[in-house]
Amino acid sequence: MNHRHIASLALTFAALTAGVAHAEAAKPAVEKCWGVAKAGQNDCAAGPGTTCAGTAKADYQKNAWKNVPAGTCTAIKTPKGNGSLTKVG
Repeated sequence: MNHRHIASLALTFAALTAGVAHAEAAKPAVEKCWGVAKAGQNDCAAGPGTTCAGTAKADYQKNAWKNVPAGTCTAIKTPKGNGSLTKVG
């Protein structure tokens, strides 16, 4: 392998690494928001009798969360109150 080939590989690797870092940085920030998920639409932790994602038995269960854009949780209004950043009940 000559120096030119090695340099080309190094540049390709650097470009790929930068692309991965940019893709990760571009992901929007989210936060767990408790009590805002509709039945069957929670992301996880739906309380006793459930397993995980999609297992909330009722709309707006206080012990089930959904990822929402960061900074929006407590402003989300439901018929059972606002979203919470901490598990309730």
